Amino acid sequence: MTCREAESLVIPFIHYELDDETAEEFLEHIDGCAGCREELEIYYTVEEGIRQLDDEIGTSNIKGAMETDLRETRQRLYSIRIFNGIRYAADTLAALGLAAMLILQLRLWWQGGIF
Repeated sequence: MTCREAESLVIPFIHYELDDETAEEFLEHIDGCAGCREELEIYYTVEEGIRQLDDEIGTSNIKGAMETDLRETRQRLYSIRIFNGIRYAADTLAALGLAAMLILQLRLWWQGGIF
């Protein structure tokens, strides 16, 4: 991901509008690019400050809130990756079980003289 692409995704990231794949690429870029991370901090500070004024919340640790959002997004993406791995393994086991049942049934039919 280029810096220009990452900068265009800052606001959608703050508003939780990115799909999982794009969010993962965005986070990887932000972790390695100080300029884009600073851009995220600036926009996050403005957006969060406005939201807090509208909601009349007096939290002064906006950078901590941003780090919490980044951490929670990483955890969510990690959980999705783990779930997809488990689902893939379960699908594979189900397909193997079905194949084994089919082979055993064919063997029974063979022994019974159907074939």
